[in-house]
Amino acid sequence: MSPQAAPWLVVGLGNPGPEYAGNRHNAGFMVADLLAGRIGARLARNRKVVAETAEGRLGVGVDAPRIVLAKPMTYMNLSGGPVAGLAQFYKVPVGQIIAVHDELDIPYGQLRLKIGGGEGGHNGLRSMSRSLGSKEFIRVRFGIGRPPGRQDPADFVLSDFSAAERKELDYFVDRTADAVEAVIERGLEAAQNMYHAG
Repeated sequence: MSPQAAPWLVVGLGNPGPEYAGNRHNAGFMVADLLAGRIGARLARNRKVVAETAEGRLGVGVDAPRIVLAKPMTYMNLSGGPVAGLAQFYKVPVGQIIAVHDELDIPYGQLRLKIGGGEGGHNGLRSMSRSLGSKEFIRVRFGIGRPPGRQDPADFVLSDFSAAERKELDYFVDRTADAVEAVIERGLEAAQNMYHAG
């Protein structure tokens, strides 16, 4: 299968279970859920890997890009196994894998897009790099900012968005989903030019 024929694999990173649903660490899950609705699909348990997945096309017509959405159901630090399994099954080259994840080093409300690089202490990214044997996948980084005061970053990412943040959350999730679509339809550089201004 040529890279053009392979689908894009869009991975929303998070932790399974209702107790984590509103956590900052689950921003990737929120974006994946929104994208599933946009392609008219429903994320459901996949029998091949420990993940919820959905398949569809961005737009209409036979030339519209195919995408596979995934939410690993393994907990964050083991996300890479299901991602590698899906990449192998769908024959997705690593450059067509997009990880959507929360990012402490970016202020809340800002997006950054890049390919490769370090994991910045993010256990989901570290697990993906290890399981894929490469760091050269695309990252859509959903800024959550640094914890206030002396709060431990590990506690901060596993706490829910604040009331003030929730007022903007739907807009930010929507904008992040737009950025994922822009990467697929226009390429990383064009998407960076569109979304790095704000």
